Amino acid sequence: MGLRPPSAHAAGGTFRNPLGTSPDPYMTYYQGNYYLAATEGDAVRIAVAPTLGDLLTAPRVTVWQDPDASRNQQVWAPSFYLIDGHWYIYYTADNGVDDNHRLYVVESEGTDPLGPYHFKAELQPPNAPDEWAIDPVLLRQSDGSLYLLWSGAGTEGHNLIYIAPMSDPWTVSGDRVYLPSDGGCSTIREAPSILQHDGTTYLVYSTCDTGLPDYQLWMKSIPSSADPLQPGNWTQHAGAVFSRDDATGVWGPGSNGFFKSPDGTEDWIVYHGKNTSDYTYDGRTTRAQKIGWNADGTPDFGAPLAAGATQDLPSGDPGGGSYWINDTGSSSGSGSIAYTGDWNSGSGCGVQCFWGDDHWSAEPGATATWTFTGTRIALLSVRDTGNGIAAFSVDGGPETTADYYGAIRMGEQLNYVSPQLAYGQHTLRVRVTGDKNASSGAAYISIDRAEVYSN
Repeated sequence: MGLRPPSAHAAGGTFRNPLGTSPDPYMTYYQGNYYLAATEGDAVRIAVAPTLGDLLTAPRVTVWQDPDASRNQQVWAPSFYLIDGHWYIYYTADNGVDDNHRLYVVESEGTDPLGPYHFKAELQPPNAPDEWAIDPVLLRQSDGSLYLLWSGAGTEGHNLIYIAPMSDPWTVSGDRVYLPSDGGCSTIREAPSILQHDGTTYLVYSTCDTGLPDYQLWMKSIPSSADPLQPGNWTQHAGAVFSRDDATGVWGPGSNGFFKSPDGTEDWIVYHGKNTSDYTYDGRTTRAQKIGWNADGTPDFGAPLAAGATQDLPSGDPGGGSYWINDTGSSSGSGSIAYTGDWNSGSGCGVQCFWGDDHWSAEPGATATWTFTGTRIALLSVRDTGNGIAAFSVDGGPETTADYYGAIRMGEQLNYVSPQLAYGQHTLRVRVTGDKNASSGAAYISIDRAEVYSN
């Protein structure tokens, strides 16, 4: 194992999104690690890393996979909480038919967020015991009272926000209450999330179809001392609080959670966003950024930052030595790139690419060789309808392959992650094979951004 210089770990005071390749993220910081979950489809998986910037390449640990076929498909939007010495994961699942989505909770055996877990309960309010429901989250008051919020169906419509009291983390103890909520579209209110600050509880929720570029966040609030089961106690805030930013290439930001910095001094939002304005559910990647607070005490979410924008790590984060290498060869660390064969380059991809430029080639045998110092490298670049299959070799070793094809053009997509390596200088050669799948119109390979890690 190579030795890291003392500064290699400590110098990593910045990071870049994305943090994952899945939508509907939820994250918390606990005892020295970030724990990140998102929609995975067939199970609940959690990524663990001591620094935020390492989550993209952190392994996903399967913490719960239900053997019951009536509730083990289309597993969406997990959120998790530590209550009285146990972790509780709330999620929605069905039997493969969306109309059968219902809410469930599992309980850990102890205080390890990675479990093991056992099934605890289906969550059903007495006045709606068998209704379609997704996106469960908890509201925990300072007096210990618990409430469940989710998006459900009822006489008021479909995909609307409901709240119900809980007597314990696995029991809905009273009727659900509909919370009327404004939005940028006439339909869909989903993915409620809770943010509490200075005596006020903020309910932040997503509106519009998540496939649309105009998927966005809206907000209601209530004094934390008021009864949240009374709809009239909630104040509706006008307008979206977080929405698309065409200038930075972020569309459809939403389905979020909130987390504290390691030292507890900062509030952060974790959410998914897309790199295309086309209608699609694909390409929703996990992102995070710091939020501020306005003079009137309301949260200031700002605008969603470009996927490759460099941000300071959360306060108290130890840093992980991550740095970038651009396709032009410029780097924020010890990195470079060299090309052989026929490559094109330019800025035509605009906001879809890191620093607005990339290289691309369809010439069989053309290569791009990254030289880097660290323990792991990840490659992000465009996937497109005319992209093909690339071959990768680390330090001259055996090749592996990956398909760069995408049904819709999107940049900043994670295409390759190297194995964990001994710390030191390494090379990664990317070779254009000239091969493609049957759906692709050509065999181009795109070179854009590399992220290099030192943990």
